[in-house]
Amino acid sequence: MHAKSDNAAEPPPTVPELDESIFSLDPEGGITTRMRRRLLLRRFWQSAAGFWRGRSARRAWLLSAAILALILANLAASYAMNVWNREIFNGLERRDAGRVLTLSLIYFPLLAASVCLVMGQTYARMTLQRRWRAWLTDDLLDRWLANGRYYQLHLVHGDHQNPEYRIADDVRLATESPVDFVTGITTAVLSAVTFIAVLWAIGGALSLSIGGVSVTIPGFLVVAAVLYALLASGSMVIIGRRFVTVAERKNQAEAELRYVLTRLSENGESIAVLSGEDEERETVDQRLTTVLRRWRDICLQTMRTTMVSQTSSYIAPVLPVILCAPKFLTGEMTLGDVMQAASAFTIVQGAFNWLVDNYPKLSDWTASALRVSSLMVSLDNLERAERAEGGVDRIERAETRGAALRLRDLSVTLDDGTEVVKDAEVTIAPGERVLLAGESGTGKSTLVRALAGLWPWGGGSVNFHPDRRLFMLPQKP
Repeated sequence: MHAKSDNAAEPPPTVPELDESIFSLDPEGGITTRMRRRLLLRRFWQSAAGFWRGRSARRAWLLSAAILALILANLAASYAMNVWNREIFNGLERRDAGRVLTLSLIYFPLLAASVCLVMGQTYARMTLQRRWRAWLTDDLLDRWLANGRYYQLHLVHGDHQNPEYRIADDVRLATESPVDFVTGITTAVLSAVTFIAVLWAIGGALSLSIGGVSVTIPGFLVVAAVLYALLASGSMVIIGRRFVTVAERKNQAEAELRYVLTRLSENGESIAVLSGEDEERETVDQRLTTVLRRWRDICLQTMRTTMVSQTSSYIAPVLPVILCAPKFLTGEMTLGDVMQAASAFTIVQGAFNWLVDNYPKLSDWTASALRVSSLMVSLDNLERAERAEGGVDRIERAETRGAALRLRDLSVTLDDGTEVVKDAEVTIAPGERVLLAGESGTGKSTLVRALAGLWPWGGGSVNFHPDRRLFMLPQKP
């Protein structure tokens, strides 16, 4: 029996109302790769956003509000640290021992408050991630285990390989990363706005004489911060534009290797009897080679993005000091002003360069969300088949009298519409023995699946006597 977690909520509609193109994502059908990704991400959010609706909505919104409040409190603490930085260096410049001592004593409670706020934000963020993951996992498990769909997925076409990995690992990444992204973007925007104002107030205008012409740059530190951030972020976007595709291929290759190894372990007896170790090793080697190639691609992409992020981390602390040096040397800025400007400039760069630092994570999230959404679409198609929607006929199940089993006008088709059994009329009396014989590929197993209710595609009806029960023995116990 499946026991839901205590934070499970009212699930979203089984199949959200979407464009019909979401149910047919075959590139050969006119769906481009870009359009496919857009539709799949839309499908993901149709279900995932349900966490903020239904029974879980109150807790979800309370955690979201707590995170926002803690972000604002952390921003206030950062600003206080920035002001403290200015005052301590001004005290050192004036050699004011009393002022330096007072500021030194103030620093420790300020530090303690900042650490506690960060810890509180971390707890709220990770709690939201944990509960969201539990909710979405419950929803997917309910749909995957219903009506034998976990079995039917092995029989139909679609991008749903390794569903267990998608539920166990991809759901985790797909729910953790959006919370990190929203938290990071909110912090970055608020920090940028706050400390841009600080840079504008401290730096003022810079006057230069170029070729005998006086040039004044208002808010020169702000201009420098924006231009530098645009250069760094633009470089990251250009250099890392293939990161999403590479990450998606790497995750798929890892899943395929895991599947091959799992299948090898589960079918060990059959492989040993047939002495199929060499063939299995060849298959494993092929999957491993693919994984290593994908990791090589990830390595090359990471090297390029690291070049940008590492260069930025070296330049950002030094550039504001160089820019403020002329005003400091002329006495227009104190040492405290220079250090406050340097601290604010670094914070602004950290905010503007959020994409630089998180582009690889964004790529990993996209790849995981696409894999989860592909599984959702396959489950959507199975549910549509169960309800005979979208032009898909369904085999009916009913009761009959006077026979243990009666097939009425039964047709069994593959999920692509190909008929394997057509207009079958069969009546089996209680106690009667029947042998189903036929060549391989003629539909014997498919017919048995239809009798067991595991195969919904087709037409007609399967009718059982109400006082009889069907017992099925699988080929593999």
